[in-house]
Amino acid sequence: MAESLSELIGSYIERLIEESGGVVLLRRKELASRFGCVPSQINYVIKSRFSAERGYLVESQRGEYGFIKITKVSFADGEERLRHLESLFDDIITEEEASRILAQMQERGLMTPRERLLVEVALSGQDAVLRDLFDVPSPRRGLLRARLLRALLRALCLC
Repeated sequence: MAESLSELIGSYIERLIEESGGVVLLRRKELASRFGCVPSQINYVIKSRFSAERGYLVESQRGEYGFIKITKVSFADGEERLRHLESLFDDIITEEEASRILAQMQERGLMTPRERLLVEVALSGQDAVLRDLFDVPSPRRGLLRARLLRALLRALCLC
């Protein structure tokens, strides 16, 4: 099966990041020319594949001499990783956001499939109890979901 243009661009950028030791400077116009696409396609790939949730820091300078700097974030210890993970979501988080964050953590090797499953089951179980037994409204469940997720991530990161 042929890779989509977005997959090709994403793979190319990932390879550049790996080869350059975790930091790469790119020019939208040059990348677009290389792949025969418009610069907005490059923007889409960067926004969807190189976000903070996925462990990247993206800096952008627009204009004629503009560039995109992508840094792959690495963590010295569990505390640093925890601070980063906690910064990814607010005081309220939806089930979908929590699931997306957990999937990306697993993809990056920050948690095992088993750990992800345990966290998802805990969040889902809490949500069911709050909804079905205590009739807690959705915004309040989102607040409690974020608190439980933070506690579980803290336990996983600091073990």
